[in-house]
Amino acid sequence: MYPRIGIRPIIDGRQLGIRESLEEQTMDMAKTAKALLESELRYPDGTPVECVIAPSTIGGGAEAYQCEEYFSTQNVCATLSVTPCWCYGSETMDLNPLTIKAVWGFNGTERPGAVYLAAAMAAHTQRGLPAFAIYGRDVQEKDDTTVPDDVREKLLRFGRCAIAAGVMRNKAYVNIGGVAMGIGGSYCNSDFFQKYLGIRAEWVDMTEVLRRINLEIYDHDEFEKAYKWTMDNCPLGFDCNEKPLTPEHTEENWEFVVKMTLVIRDIMLGNETLAGMNWLEESRGRNAILGGFQGQRQWTDWLPNGDFSEAILNSTFDWNGKKQPTLLATENDGLNGVSMLFGHLLTNRASLFADVRTYWSPEAVERVTGIKPEGLAAGGFIHLINSGSAALDATGLAKDENGERLMKQWWDMTQEDIDAITDAVDWCPANLGYFRGGGFSSHFRTQAQMPMTMMRVNIVNGTQPVLQIAEGWTVVLPDEIHKKLDERTDPTWPTTWFVPRTGGAGGTAFQDVYSVMANWGANHGSITYGHIGKDLITLAAMLRIPVSMHNVPDEDIYRPHAWSAFGTKDLEGADFRACAAYGPLYKG
Repeated sequence: MYPRIGIRPIIDGRQLGIRESLEEQTMDMAKTAKALLESELRYPDGTPVECVIAPSTIGGGAEAYQCEEYFSTQNVCATLSVTPCWCYGSETMDLNPLTIKAVWGFNGTERPGAVYLAAAMAAHTQRGLPAFAIYGRDVQEKDDTTVPDDVREKLLRFGRCAIAAGVMRNKAYVNIGGVAMGIGGSYCNSDFFQKYLGIRAEWVDMTEVLRRINLEIYDHDEFEKAYKWTMDNCPLGFDCNEKPLTPEHTEENWEFVVKMTLVIRDIMLGNETLAGMNWLEESRGRNAILGGFQGQRQWTDWLPNGDFSEAILNSTFDWNGKKQPTLLATENDGLNGVSMLFGHLLTNRASLFADVRTYWSPEAVERVTGIKPEGLAAGGFIHLINSGSAALDATGLAKDENGERLMKQWWDMTQEDIDAITDAVDWCPANLGYFRGGGFSSHFRTQAQMPMTMMRVNIVNGTQPVLQIAEGWTVVLPDEIHKKLDERTDPTWPTTWFVPRTGGAGGTAFQDVYSVMANWGANHGSITYGHIGKDLITLAAMLRIPVSMHNVPDEDIYRPHAWSAFGTKDLEGADFRACAAYGPLYKG
């Protein structure tokens, strides 16, 4: 059962006239909220989000308890209290410390819903149970059942982010291997995963992949299907090695990486087919919502690298057609994996894993190519490139009904989209200088200008997570610029050129593109389609992860009402103070 949103219709408990006159209006608010959330939001598998309404309106502590008892059987991860009137704040509020909370107070004049909202917010703040306030800008008539645009935006953002938080809870992050090449994000901090995300950290040695391949613990029929699809849809690309692999060795590598893909997926998610092969323990999987593969160097110095597996698993399709991405972080960088997870859960799209490799100033571009960049690229751009888990969706070749290029929600992918993407990707034999064991790296360039958000979770001083956000666009450079710049790094890897939005919001970190690169907290970043910075800020507040860098306008920031008690002039500082005061969501 996916997590649900519980809706709590709050009412003035005074009977003999007042309560009776409000029953229908109060319950209608709950039904309206339920209909909106269920019609607009989806779970990661594409099914509509589910909401449950309390068995009755809540006028006091006894009914609040009955509501909590009911919600405890319904896997409720967040509660939305709704009311058109005055009610008794601390007697009706949600006291469950594990639910994410919001209160919608109707802006009307006949009954003071706004007064209850204010009283409830004061009680939540005082009790250490932060809640989001939802209150329309304009006064409505008491019989007006429409949802104003500003209220609609807050309801949907609260619901979208609360469900994302709920979906993570009680899942696992599976480290396949350990620390890759001393990368900080590869050091898995189990306390962070447990206390901030509600995720169990697990470790699986890389030899488990080899054991399953050698003992043939995978679906043999699916392997045949996957291998044929790979041979038909994954053409070999440029081989940069002085001594290329023989055709026989190349075929062995292809067979190995396809099997490896099946095995890693099964380790994470399980596979009922294995139970029928008498591999019952292996069939169960690890209940993973996220994984990471170390690869370098103990694996890649003698076995094919994980690039094919990472790219295919992170994409919205494979040999079985369209599918939900199975998130797998290159080099076991779990912090970038969490960033990928945030982006995926908020959009239901693939996330692009990349090195934040190089800032190209317009002067350097002109010196190297003889051409001055124009348009969005005129102020310079960042080269996003990595040999590993770049989702193939980042080619930007899927199209909507108007022919516009984008990265789609996975359930909207068509065979035409899949064909266009696979036609644009070739698979270069791995650079044996990096990967002595061989393998294949996806090779493509992002071919569409798209709104994108780059993000990264970092940990400061061993314990404090922070989130960085940079909204911007992918850019398509002229071929004569792209080719010269791309080949200076590695012509066998996928490339995306990214321009963050600078000036305006964001302070000194966003005064220009160079400043974004200079302030980025790690060597990796995750990039998701759309400008989703405001959703990320709301989700981070729910999890009590402060945002250390972003370029989202202040008017788009939506955090729990209690955050204003920590200051209203310096919102970034108030966020840090609030998160420190409340501590992680699952602190125990």
